[in-house]
Amino acid sequence: MSLPEQFGPYELHELINSGGMADLYLATNPQKQTLAIRRLRHKGTFDFTTKRRFIRGCQVLSHIHNHEFVIAYIDHGKINGSYFLAMEYIEGNNLKLLAADADPVLAENIGNVLIESAQALDHVHESGFIHLDFKPENILLSRNAALRLVDFDLSIPKPEQPIKTKNNPGTPAYMSPEQLLRQPIDHRLDIFAYGVTAFELLTSQKPFPGETAEDILRLQLDRSGFKTPREINPDIPVAMEKIILKCLEQNPEKRYPFTSVLVRDLQAALYV
Repeated sequence: MSLPEQFGPYELHELINSGGMADLYLATNPQKQTLAIRRLRHKGTFDFTTKRRFIRGCQVLSHIHNHEFVIAYIDHGKINGSYFLAMEYIEGNNLKLLAADADPVLAENIGNVLIESAQALDHVHESGFIHLDFKPENILLSRNAALRLVDFDLSIPKPEQPIKTKNNPGTPAYMSPEQLLRQPIDHRLDIFAYGVTAFELLTSQKPFPGETAEDILRLQLDRSGFKTPREINPDIPVAMEKIILKCLEQNPEKRYPFTSVLVRDLQAALYV
């Protein structure tokens, strides 16, 4: 494909990333403003699950994007048979790649990253949704350390009481025990995922480093070999370790009840 490609009113200039279900392009609108276009790849006429998740992610973002740490929504729909999402363009990378590269932008702003990502998650919950795929890969950080939470394809309405779901989507390394056990879930699974994310960003290790969902669950339930964050990285503040361990509690009743309380404790622990 020779770029730029005309895609409805947009011009696609560069393929930024190609994920499991969609391609992400650097694009411009008719006013020559820069934005990102996420375009669903064709996987067959009857791939209803992928289409449904993509459209749901667009709809959720359209409801919750009005927050400084959530990627800004511009438009979504269908052009020439292709479903798309137009959103804010962030020049930077996700936390997974930045951590792997030991990028100084992440290292120098880690306190803000930990707080702002929790604030973004709190906004999702306050807006009435569970993210369901909170992880470093879904958090972008620009070159000037602007943070954005992305990818709401798996998001579901936040229930008043824990509910059982038909499907069990997500990334096993960041799933809570109740999710892996197929027990009723609520927003506290996102708080567990935050704990895994914070642990990983501060230690360069996962707290439950299994190869399969079964391995991960076994380590979550039998913590005899579990190493606390400060055992791996003694530079982590004691208060920050307590926060992570509270997020990683096996029993959701022992975790933070609300993300707003998590944010409050993070701000106190990190003095940011």
